[in-house]
Amino acid sequence: MVQSINTKVDLVAESTSYMGLGQYGKVMIGDRGFEFYDDSNPRNYIQIPWEEVDVVIASLMFGGKWIPRYAISTKKNGIYKFSSRHPKVVLRAIRVYIDPNRIVRSLTFFQVFSRDLKWLFGRIFKKKTAKNK
Repeated sequence: MVQSINTKVDLVAESTSYMGLGQYGKVMIGDRGFEFYDDSNPRNYIQIPWEEVDVVIASLMFGGKWIPRYAISTKKNGIYKFSSRHPKVVLRAIRVYIDPNRIVRSLTFFQVFSRDLKWLFGRIFKKKTAKNK
């Protein structure tokens, strides 16, 4: 059995982890960290202490009325993506332990697309100016 890092649990919610294939399980938010436990295999778990969390990224749709998924970016180990049945409740529970300024919105599709176009045209422009010199 896996030992929890939390001494006090604030919230337990049904959730899905998107590490590889989707894994159904439960998210546990407590005083020492964020934990995910898989329902089918108890050895599949994710434990993230609050000191390790860099940014929490929320994907918002329809003007913030629907949050399909959220991600936790750590300082060393990358990004972990999750979705929950009640994501607003989960994010509010995370906000108790993480500074609200470190909970941010993800970029929209059009923001990502325009950023990529600017990058592409910037590269093309650089090549043209390099050839002219």
